[in-house]
Amino acid sequence: MAVFNHLRSVRSVAAALPPQQWLRITLRAVASLALAALFLWLLAKRLADVDFGAVAQAISGVDGLHWAGAVALTGISFWAVGHYDAVLHRHFSTGIPDVLSRRAGICAIAVSQTLGLGVITGAVLRWRMLPGQSLWLAARLTMAVALSFLAGWAVVTALVLVTLPAAPFKAAALVVLMAAAALAVTAMAAPRWGFHWPNGFTLGRLILLCAVDTLAAASAFHLLCPDALSLSFVALLPAFLLALGAGLATGTPGGLGAFEVTLLALLPGQDPAQLLAAILAWRLIYYALPALIGAGFAIRGAKAAIPRAERAKRLAPGLAELGLAAQGGLVIQTVGHGEWLLGRTGHFLVAFLTPSAGVSLHGLTACARAESRKPALYKCTARTAVAARAAGFAPLLIAREAWLCPQTYCLTSSSHAGLRRKLRRAASQGISVTRPIALPWPQLDRIAAEWAATHGGERGFSMGRYSRDYVARQRVYVAWRAGHPVAFASFHHTASEWTLDLMRHALNVPDGTMQSLVQAAIDDAARANIARLSLAAVPEAAFSRSQNRSTRLLRALIGEDGAGLAQFKSAFAPRWQPLYMATPSRLALPFAAASIARAIFHPPPIAQDHADYEFASVAPAWHRQE
Repeated sequence: MAVFNHLRSVRSVAAALPPQQWLRITLRAVASLALAALFLWLLAKRLADVDFGAVAQAISGVDGLHWAGAVALTGISFWAVGHYDAVLHRHFSTGIPDVLSRRAGICAIAVSQTLGLGVITGAVLRWRMLPGQSLWLAARLTMAVALSFLAGWAVVTALVLVTLPAAPFKAAALVVLMAAAALAVTAMAAPRWGFHWPNGFTLGRLILLCAVDTLAAASAFHLLCPDALSLSFVALLPAFLLALGAGLATGTPGGLGAFEVTLLALLPGQDPAQLLAAILAWRLIYYALPALIGAGFAIRGAKAAIPRAERAKRLAPGLAELGLAAQGGLVIQTVGHGEWLLGRTGHFLVAFLTPSAGVSLHGLTACARAESRKPALYKCTARTAVAARAAGFAPLLIAREAWLCPQTYCLTSSSHAGLRRKLRRAASQGISVTRPIALPWPQLDRIAAEWAATHGGERGFSMGRYSRDYVARQRVYVAWRAGHPVAFASFHHTASEWTLDLMRHALNVPDGTMQSLVQAAIDDAARANIARLSLAAVPEAAFSRSQNRSTRLLRALIGEDGAGLAQFKSAFAPRWQPLYMATPSRLALPFAAASIARAIFHPPPIAQDHADYEFASVAPAWHRQE
């Protein structure tokens, strides 16, 4: 019954495909069949004089221990294949447990490598083994597995060709290795726009797993070689890997034809009958046996639906600065007993501020490990830094937050003498500040564009960027001169706290304009009984007189010392609260700082919420609940 349900579901999905996609699938299938026919024709010509009776005799002469060893090595190879899927599930943050993702990957590879058209058959089988998940997720994982395995195979094969003295194509292998190294460095250094490139941890694991997979497969083949073949493993390995790649590139079922033709061509001194015997025995153990077992698991299917990973929360009460999550680059996520504001860079899971409840560094570390990342704390308080040090993290003072209490703030005090002069100067130049109900969007757009053009562009990640949707969520104060907006400031806000976010001004604004914007917000906060108003953080380099290594490092990575910010905010006589960064080791601190600085200065385009426009797929029968 499950098989019929499966067929009905496949038909329903096929009916939903657009004609263009059907055309691509059909052309791919035709090309695969044509290549299979071509290579089988070449193989038939190559084996025209082979005695197939000798082939059968050679297969029967393989020792039983060698058969058992080949089965065990095949198991090791598919163990690596399963972990390959688990690593990519972590990369895509699917939230699916490793044991289930490994099982789905093993089943999909075992069957699809024998059937051919691996991207299509693999996607359907992963969908079958991951009930409750979308066909789009299964297809994306299958494509990622195929592409990353080809890349891993290229690197492993090139390393083998370069390392083994008698291996061929050394010049080409060196080119492949240099190209792979350049691509990896470029991908890690360039902005992460558009394509979700695997980080260094993921790439390293994928290459290691690919090496285990291919070396185990080659070892199984070597064990099944008849005794009449005087073929050492060192001589076999380069030819085997190149033949395996030829089979993968053609997309034929099991690489049929391409694998055999390539292997026979690269081992011209070997008896074709004996070599064909080894190929047939290996195909029996490495293809036929796993395909039968995988088909059995696919027919049986998974026992229960796997719940889809919940969409992370975008907004939550608490700290006002949690409003950064509305920008799309950060999310509010429950970790342990508290909610963290989390951001993701290539290699780090960055937790901002202090969680709403107890600090759960163990939970944060586990969450980062599940995504093949390292944890990092950023702009956390001294209390959180102390807890992090106790947990083995290495903290570093990176900034100070300026904040004040609007209820006790007194503009007439002696500490605000300089600020009063700035405010009088702005007023004398015709500056007035309002909080308009209907924001003058065209003028604000122009001001923001002028500011970005003169300040090296908008910052991102932990800093807000101007967009109408984002600013519309905030309290916005606009400075006017002669009836025209010349500057504005925006604040994150909750019932108990406001936090300064964007400050944008046109060219040549009068002195004191920006101070007037902030002062207007402080006055409103006092009338609204707001307990805390934050003027945001200033880099520690603005305060450190001793230029120690940590200060120099931060200044080099951030590119500015914040002296102007510190002077501006000091005019309001705020309290200064130290903020820290912390990583699991002191060695990881500069890498985390560089990763965060890169995310701030080279942000991707502002993300849009596509919650209502997700890829839809037809639910198969085994996904539906009766």
